[in-house]
Amino acid sequence: MKVTSPKRKRKMGEVDYGIFYTVLLLLAIGTVMVYSASSYYSMFTYNDSMYFLKKQLIWAPLGIVTMSFMMHYDYHKLRKYTPAIIIICVPLLIAVFFFSGVNGAQRWITLGPLSFQPSDLTKYAVVLFLAMTLDMKGEGVKEFKTGILPFLGVAGFFAGLVLLEKNLSIASVIMIVTFIMLFASGGRVKHLFGIVAPAMVGAALFFTISTAYRRARMLNFINPWKDPAGNGYQLIQSFYALGAGGITGLGLGQSRQKTLYMPEPHNDFILSIIGEELGLIGCVCIIILFVIFIWRGINVAMKARDTYGTLLAIGITSVIAVQSLINIAVVTGSMPVTGVPLPFISYGGTSLVINMTAMGILLNISRQIEGKQQIKNL
Repeated sequence: MKVTSPKRKRKMGEVDYGIFYTVLLLLAIGTVMVYSASSYYSMFTYNDSMYFLKKQLIWAPLGIVTMSFMMHYDYHKLRKYTPAIIIICVPLLIAVFFFSGVNGAQRWITLGPLSFQPSDLTKYAVVLFLAMTLDMKGEGVKEFKTGILPFLGVAGFFAGLVLLEKNLSIASVIMIVTFIMLFASGGRVKHLFGIVAPAMVGAALFFTISTAYRRARMLNFINPWKDPAGNGYQLIQSFYALGAGGITGLGLGQSRQKTLYMPEPHNDFILSIIGEELGLIGCVCIIILFVIFIWRGINVAMKARDTYGTLLAIGITSVIAVQSLINIAVVTGSMPVTGVPLPFISYGGTSLVINMTAMGILLNISRQIEGKQQIKNL
């Protein structure tokens, strides 16, 4: 593998405008839909229909600022901060257990009006760590014991801490992205698909059915009407919303399910409200935007100046791709219900800023591509 020295002077070009405008468009759509989805809930709960919109209008510009900063910050300099970032994630993930849980899960650090979910930072910290260490490992990744297992061990450690918070979705994102990065860095197919993939699937199934709570959610995914007032309630409301929207939707702001039928409709199930108000057409447009983002992200990875940039671009793109895929699958009843927001669309504070910061890193990589030369020996 080719490794470029961080001290080497680089010519900065233009950003990938496909990624830039796609992210901004998703953010704009998300801001509008957060207001539309949350207005009734906000009025009923906080006596202010714009409660969540006001917060989103603070976090969204802040996210744009952090994205803009990272666009101009040489991504190679992140190497020296990566060990500190990955280490800091450990006490942060443990700290959540000293705060009150929400709906049976302890995922947040709450300080006054602010709340922070360490797992949002952790998933990108793992990407930074894997990109750096896989680049250093080079051809050694082709060995299973010394090239695959150590990376799986580190990723599994952080995924395990996240899983203890009852956050199976983000734990799954971490492990899936790790698998993708190992494959992209040159891991042998027989190791990844013959040993790692079956083990990951087995572990996921074990943790899914290991407790009565997770087993109930799995069973309700298969037949949500078995417990329509309990575990199946949210998914059933999602079906009602998507069905009512039809092809063209009921119109912006006209959702019925957001009127206290769908719990916190501005969060994980916001796509259901989009489907109800903007119809199948609106949902397809959202999906197309994510497909464009993934396509452009892969393009940036293929043209990155060095292996480190390639792996970093693959990891960042994969986080958004996997998380959006899981959210869409959950909302449409294609997989068990789990709490994972739709990137750039769902309401979020620090999580939105962290995502936008990662987009800035990806855009910085796009500014340092070497023409159409692709990284070899991957």
